[in-house]
Amino acid sequence: MKPQPAFLLLLNLPLLLLLSVTTVTSAAAATTTPNATKPAVSPTPSPTSSPKPPATTPSSPKPPTTTPSSSSASTLDPKELQALQSLNIPTTRDPCIQPSPHNATVCDASKPFRHLVSLQLSNCSSDLSLSFTALKSLSSLHSLSFSNCHVAPIRFPSDLALSLTSFSCIRSLRRLSGVWLSRFENLTDLTVSYTTVNSSGLYVILGNMRKLKSLTISHANLTGFLPRHLHLNLSYIDLSGNQMRGKVPSSLSLLANLEFLNLSSNGLTGEIPTEFGDLISLKNVSLASNSFSGSIPDSMSAIPGLVHVDLSGNQLNGTVPNFFSKMKGLKVLNLENNALHGVLPFNASFIKRLVVFKIGGNSNLCYNHSVFSSKMKLGIAPCDKHGLPMSPPPAKDVSSGGSSESDSSDYDDSSDGTSQKKEHHHGPSKVVLGVAIGLSSIVFLIIFLILLSKWCG
Repeated sequence: MKPQPAFLLLLNLPLLLLLSVTTVTSAAAATTTPNATKPAVSPTPSPTSSPKPPATTPSSPKPPTTTPSSSSASTLDPKELQALQSLNIPTTRDPCIQPSPHNATVCDASKPFRHLVSLQLSNCSSDLSLSFTALKSLSSLHSLSFSNCHVAPIRFPSDLALSLTSFSCIRSLRRLSGVWLSRFENLTDLTVSYTTVNSSGLYVILGNMRKLKSLTISHANLTGFLPRHLHLNLSYIDLSGNQMRGKVPSSLSLLANLEFLNLSSNGLTGEIPTEFGDLISLKNVSLASNSFSGSIPDSMSAIPGLVHVDLSGNQLNGTVPNFFSKMKGLKVLNLENNALHGVLPFNASFIKRLVVFKIGGNSNLCYNHSVFSSKMKLGIAPCDKHGLPMSPPPAKDVSSGGSSESDSSDYDDSSDGTSQKKEHHHGPSKVVLGVAIGLSSIVFLIIFLILLSKWCG
């Protein structure tokens, strides 16, 4: 009997073996493909170096709880109702029923007629006129707010000016004067922002405001010097975006209740007062974008609750103090664009704990490369053995061999010389394929010789 079927089966065996080896090597290569194909996770963008200050709440009393009346008649004083109508405020619905349209009005609980205690005018029409008569009828107000009301300021009735405890003017009334604002003597909260204020100095405005707790005059082209004496009740000061000049008086440190201080984007000069650490209640301080010089005062270490510190954009020199790393609640530290020098005294764990950390733009400042990984982008150079910034490597010649990577650091202090990018192969390598083909050929030859010998024998 001829062994023809067996011979054909054995003859096809090398081909099956070759196919199986190729399949196995392809699967192995697919499973060992580097993880470089995974999408890179982009770092979380840092918040802005100087976040917005917390909004101050007006000191007007809370609106009493009211239930809508079945009657269409308003419970508001008729004179005040007529004044609201002259200001183009809808009165078809009782203004004292909460919530009022756009939260514009709040009333007290007096009888038989209620009176307005809070009024907000926003996005006013161009034909709105603030008449003296209408404002005189609103002398019961404690809180008055203008937002995007580009109407001309008018003469305030004395009764209304003295009744107000909160006044806010944002992008409104076109232009104000210091004397005009100074009439609000009983204010606890004053906010003027993005409205020009003509005044020979801040004291002209604040001189008689002895109850003031929150002061915001920002982006108002305010000129002059910081007053030597500020009222001790102040807990919030924002004078950013003006044209204030001169030094910060040491008497500022007497404000023991001050929690927020923003003097950024002015023309202030001189050194930060050494008594700055006496502001023991301070949580948020920004002196950015001025012309302060000298060193960062060590007395700041005595302020236990600092959360936000922005001293960027000045001419501060000296070394970076280590006490910042001991502040448990610190979240934002911005010291960039100064003239600081020496070795950065922080470790990686402290910097990772911060939400924002900026230190670039200090050309004589460097970091210890044994403490920080080269992958951490600090914006400053690593230190050499003498504690001085290392010079950046020479720029690569683009014409001689390809472009340099845009995301690589200017300072690479890694000890290995390997490239960050590795060549990735897809599918089985040529060596594996060659070995598989060779083995299958040998097996085929052996089987062929065995069959040939049996056939001939």
